[in-house]
Amino acid sequence: MAAVDIGTLKTRFIEKRAVIGIVGLGYVGLPLMLAATAVGFRVIGFDIDEPKVDGLNRGNSPLEHIGHARICRAIDQRLFDATADFRRIGEVDAVLICVPTPLGRHREPDLSYVEGTVESIAPALRAGQLVVLESTTYPGTTTEIVKPRIEARGFTSGRDIFIAYSPEREDPGNRDFETRQIPKVVGGDGRAALELACTLYDQFVVETVPVSSPETAEAVKLTENIFRAVNIALVNELKVVFQKMGIDIFEVVDAAKTKPFGYMPFYPGPGLGGHCIPIDPFYLTWRAKEFGIATKFIELAGEINTSMPAHVVQATAEALDRRSGRGLNGARVLLAGIAYKKNVDDMRESPALVIWALLAARGAIVEYHDPLVPVIPPTREHSDLTGRRSRPLDEATLGAADVVIIVTDHDRLDLASIGRHTGLVIDTRNAMQKLEGETAAEVRPA
Repeated sequence: MAAVDIGTLKTRFIEKRAVIGIVGLGYVGLPLMLAATAVGFRVIGFDIDEPKVDGLNRGNSPLEHIGHARICRAIDQRLFDATADFRRIGEVDAVLICVPTPLGRHREPDLSYVEGTVESIAPALRAGQLVVLESTTYPGTTTEIVKPRIEARGFTSGRDIFIAYSPEREDPGNRDFETRQIPKVVGGDGRAALELACTLYDQFVVETVPVSSPETAEAVKLTENIFRAVNIALVNELKVVFQKMGIDIFEVVDAAKTKPFGYMPFYPGPGLGGHCIPIDPFYLTWRAKEFGIATKFIELAGEINTSMPAHVVQATAEALDRRSGRGLNGARVLLAGIAYKKNVDDMRESPALVIWALLAARGAIVEYHDPLVPVIPPTREHSDLTGRRSRPLDEATLGAADVVIIVTDHDRLDLASIGRHTGLVIDTRNAMQKLEGETAAEVRPA
């Protein structure tokens, strides 16, 4: 194929005449679509989930924190439509891939979604397109997995098709930082790909940060999430230590963060959740083994964080034993909030599901309440909980529970009702302190 003049494509990006294709219309793809359409780009969204596609085309948002009105606005302006027909990839100028990258059973990277996506789009690709992977992954994925599959269709990267990596940096539910306000790190397979990717993102994000290669950009994303995972592990370990000493870890952190330099606050919890922090560190540990390197620090942090659900269950058992002498066997437990994160409906890798399984294994009768998760969706590791429904947080439900465990402190969680109608509360989030002692319940940390 003849070399492509990138100037024409750059101009289309700058003038917003280009059509953007986004593959994967979830927690990353939908906010990206809204950012692009907000400045006038036309976006075609691709997803293999046909019911989701049909719903989006009717203006229905599948995500709690993204309102229907925003989807409808993009549709009404004729800037967005969704499809499951990957043959339409030929209609777009840029393809942004936003698909999951989970872990396998043995904590190995599962790139099946990335590989499947590239195989699906490759037959419809044409010369003069930009292809950007946004999914979090290990260094080398873009050039070793994505690039060869595209070039196998007769393209040459950097000559007639352009390949780059720009990691998503979404924080679902964070109202202070939406996609357009978060700088985009960009690494291209060659100068032309880098230039094109930066030009595209420059049109709808506050800043682009070019780096020397896709591998560097992939490493940036892992570094960001490993930083969080390690610091959360540290404060989780301190929580366990300080509890034995009768010291409140939340009070410690709040006092420590008054130091204006050399410290930033991280808070303990019942375990890690979401698609990034529990998973991304292990992408690097797996990749490092190929280079004969053991990532001991990262793996230790992972062990501490994954031990937190068991810590919560043990704290609950001990509290019940002290209160009634019965322990967990036969106890009625209500989990308050089961999404992985406050104020979102995302159940991916939620520690609540692990806590549920551990409680059930010890004979507890478990139910849950979550104002954002009315029904538990299918999950990879806890399929037996699929379809379980949220209980109302009323006097009858709370009165029947021997203990309430606050796992996720949504703003819509009625803490006052929990405090009035519950005898024992295990608070993993320090949420009950908002009531300033106005509660009849015995509240214990975990």
